[in-house]
Amino acid sequence: MLERLQRRLGLQTIPGVFFTSAGIATLFVAVAVPFDEAVARNFGLLTGWLARNLGWFYILTVSTLLIFLLGLAVSRYGNIRLGADDSRPDYSNLTWFTMLFAAGIGTILMFWGVAEPVSHFANPPFAGVQPRSEQAAGDAMTIALYHFGLHTWTIFAMPGLAIGYFAYRHNLPMRISSLFYPILGERAFGPWGWAVDVVAVLGTLFGVATSLGLGTLQLNSGLNYLFGIPSTGPVQVILIVIITSIAATSVALGLDRGVRRLSQLNIVLAMTLLAFVLAVGPTVFIAEGMVQSVGDYVDALPWLAFWTETFTESDWQRQWTLFYWAWTISWAPYVGIFIARISRGRTIREFVAGVLFAPTAFTLVWFGIFGLSAIQVEMSGQVALAEQVRQDPSVAIFAFLETLPLAGVASGLSVVIIVIFFTTSSDSASLVIDMLTRRDDQPSLVRQRIFWAAAQGAIAATLLLAGGLDALQNVITALGLPFCILLIFMAVALFRALRADYRGYSMNELVQGRAFPEVEAASEITQENEYVSETVDRY
Repeated sequence: MLERLQRRLGLQTIPGVFFTSAGIATLFVAVAVPFDEAVARNFGLLTGWLARNLGWFYILTVSTLLIFLLGLAVSRYGNIRLGADDSRPDYSNLTWFTMLFAAGIGTILMFWGVAEPVSHFANPPFAGVQPRSEQAAGDAMTIALYHFGLHTWTIFAMPGLAIGYFAYRHNLPMRISSLFYPILGERAFGPWGWAVDVVAVLGTLFGVATSLGLGTLQLNSGLNYLFGIPSTGPVQVILIVIITSIAATSVALGLDRGVRRLSQLNIVLAMTLLAFVLAVGPTVFIAEGMVQSVGDYVDALPWLAFWTETFTESDWQRQWTLFYWAWTISWAPYVGIFIARISRGRTIREFVAGVLFAPTAFTLVWFGIFGLSAIQVEMSGQVALAEQVRQDPSVAIFAFLETLPLAGVASGLSVVIIVIFFTTSSDSASLVIDMLTRRDDQPSLVRQRIFWAAAQGAIAATLLLAGGLDALQNVITALGLPFCILLIFMAVALFRALRADYRGYSMNELVQGRAFPEVEAASEITQENEYVSETVDRY
């Protein structure tokens, strides 16, 4: 029946994945619009239950995956390429980085770059720390880097590495279900695999919709500041329609002509804004603060990565860390596939180092310039930033820029950057969802990509009308759990495949259970000893 419907509509898809995903998304919008309060309330209850009972699971999973990726990078598997042994990267390092940044957390940094440090500075989460104290300032920067540094990019890097490895080295389809081929075998291309891809599609839709919702709130605040446009639900829906239309145009142009050029333009604009704030802001204070923040972050990371508020009854982690991890996990399929798409030819060591550390370094600079400058403004009493953030985080960056020279120009540039980040997130996600819902031998139809761009806009508008920021946080925290579980299985499948690859076994031998027979145990031990001996000799 679904295949007949596909032929009638002239689509090129995997019917079970496309129509199931589209149907669930449509059903959510259809139910959430007339019953917005009930939907928001139920997701709030579900999020509360998850935070109380499974918050530790999110935190343990992400921190363990970070250790796993770093271990792969420094291990013998680090030299394995995402492709044939003689393959080389498709993009230069600079182009690769700009695309990583635009597809990853550009919108998030614009929203929280001022709001988060100022919020933690005024309301420290750690017991015994005085608000607005020197300790509170240092902790605020450390927490911001924790939330947007190595841990966030671990969540993106895990599926990106696995997808790139299986797609380019073993010629499997670039879909999340392919990652489970070492576990499921041929069943990865049937209903079991389709179910995995549906989870990935829905996570991507709602994760990106959350980012679009936050971007819309901030864009509306900027337009209100510049032109007096009211910050209301109808205005935000209109903004989503406009930006979705721009994204649909970009996604119709494809990866190289659309997403790549927008990404390069946006990184130039973002760097211009950074340079401006650094030049006219407290430059020496920023420089000193960034150096100190690196040390504070490195020092606090081992315990902060496993901190679960066990001995307190605070709701802080639910509102901040769990929301971030679930949000990032939910759209990890999209960012992972996008990163894999632009990373062919790189070694595992290059991939892990680039995806984890380059964006983290940029995050340090971003929060160092915006966050430290905003903390200095709050300390000096120029503007009550903390109070404005408490009332509406979306106005934070514009309230901060108002304290600088050429505030109108800087705010206008910020609006442009937000629009482009908004667009690149939507159009690259549409390209990825289209890849998840069709076979590799099927053409990518423009109307399918446009449909997914429109679906993201519709979900974002629905969530905003259903409760704004609270609804965005609650829905995404609940929906991140299924893919969090998939990330664990993904790491297991990748490690099994890498072990087999290193010892010269094919993927079929691994699936059929012939990669590690018991009779070869002795030879494996010998290989291990030879490897250790070679390593010792080299050093």
